Amino acid sequence: MQLKPIKPKRISDQVFEQLRELIYKGDFKPGQQILPERELAVSLAVSRTSVRNAINKLVTLGMLEHRQGQGTFVSSPETRGGNPLAAVMASDDATLGDLLEVRLGLECHAAMLAAQRAVETDLKAMERSLAEMEEDLATTDKIGTGSDASFHMAVTFSTKNPVFIHLMRNFYDFLFIGIKKNLTHMYTDRRALEQVIIDHRAIYRAIENRSPTAAAEAMQVHIRFVQDYFRNR
Repeated sequence: MQLKPIKPKRISDQVFEQLRELIYKGDFKPGQQILPERELAVSLAVSRTSVRNAINKLVTLGMLEHRQGQGTFVSSPETRGGNPLAAVMASDDATLGDLLEVRLGLECHAAMLAAQRAVETDLKAMERSLAEMEEDLATTDKIGTGSDASFHMAVTFSTKNPVFIHLMRNFYDFLFIGIKKNLTHMYTDRRALEQVIIDHRAIYRAIENRSPTAAAEAMQVHIRFVQDYFRNR
């Protein structure tokens, strides 16, 4: 067995991880322009070189895109390459039913763990996503895909389980496209969209009240509702 010396994590890697997490959590939304390098460097108290290296890595991964003369923007999951799950969903090799079956297993357990482990910042992230969903519906009669996906990612981050978080990070683009397909079909059905928000509120309340069983059941009710909605269409 050959042991290798432990190397300290580079500053640019830490910047990369923090920016990536903001994208996953929905703080940086698809299409949104991120702060210029100089401002990010000041906010993070690091060099511009560290910020530039982190941004370039995110661009290579397809999570950010440079637009000539405009700046750097968060790319849409639908335009990103390299995620085989997203490619399968986008090409319709997998159905919404397939996606929802997987979500049922993953997210009910995530909600249960979140009710046990969520901290105040996690609850605030969920509340912020809920507020965005409600505002979208009130002003546009639609629900933003990003706010819906960010709610589910906030639940996942609340599990504090690095394996769970890693799985959902890789599942994120797949989740985003699946949610967008769901909501596109629901756009003409305001009552269904209202029910989606009611379901999310129930999940949030159960997590806030530290009730693992109720949280898992609320998530199950939500995903079952979506399954039944499309099964009957």
